Amino acid sequence: MLTEPMPAEAVETARKQLSLAAEDLDASRVAALVVDVAEQWGAGALWERVCVPVLAGLRGHAPAEVAVEHALSEGLRVGLDVFRRVPGRPLPTGGLLLAGAEQETHCLGLHALAAALRERSRGSLLLGPALPWAALAGAARRAQPRTVVLWAQTAVTGRAYRLVRFARDFPAVRVYAAGPGWIEPLGPPATRLPTLPAAVAACCTPARPERLRH
Repeated sequence: MLTEPMPAEAVETARKQLSLAAEDLDASRVAALVVDVAEQWGAGALWERVCVPVLAGLRGHAPAEVAVEHALSEGLRVGLDVFRRVPGRPLPTGGLLLAGAEQETHCLGLHALAAALRERSRGSLLLGPALPWAALAGAARRAQPRTVVLWAQTAVTGRAYRLVRFARDFPAVRVYAAGPGWIEPLGPPATRLPTLPAAVAACCTPARPERLRH
C-alpha cells in the first residue's frame, strides 16, 4: 500500500487537468485521470487533495456551469468505480454496506470510500444514492452486514434521528454517518465519520464479538 505523500506539484497538476477535462465536458478524460492519479498516489490522496477541492470550486449556477459539474461528477464516479474493480475478480462484501441516505443523489464520497477499501483488499456492497429508509432496513435484514455507512451531502437528507433509530433497530450493526450533511448531533449507537481516512479506519476495524450477537 502506498505510503509516500502526494507532492504539492502533483496535486496542482491533477487539479488543473481535472478542471480542464470537466470544462471540455469530457467525462471519459476525467475518468482516465482519476484512475491514473489513484494508481500513482492512492484513492485517499486523490479524493481529499484533488477531487474535493475541485468539486468545491464549482459554483453550478449558470447552465454551462451545471453541465461542467455533471461532466466532472460522472467522470469521477466512473473513474473511481473502474479503479475499485480492477485488478482481479470482485472481492466479497466483507459485511460492509454503503448507501446514500433517502433522497440523497450525491454519493461520490461513497465511491471514494469503496475505492480506498479496495486498495486494502476490502470489498463492500455499494447500493448507490437515495436509498429509502425502509429499503435500507430491508437490505440490512437480507445482507446482514456488520457495518453500515450512510452518506448525506446536505442537511436536508442528513436526518440524524432516522439514522439513530436505524442503529437502535439493528444493535448488531455498527452504523456510521459520512458526508457533510450530518450537521445535527448524533447520539449513540450511531457515529459520524468526518474524513475519508476515518471512514477507512472504521470500516477496516473488526467488529467486536459482542456487537454481533442478536
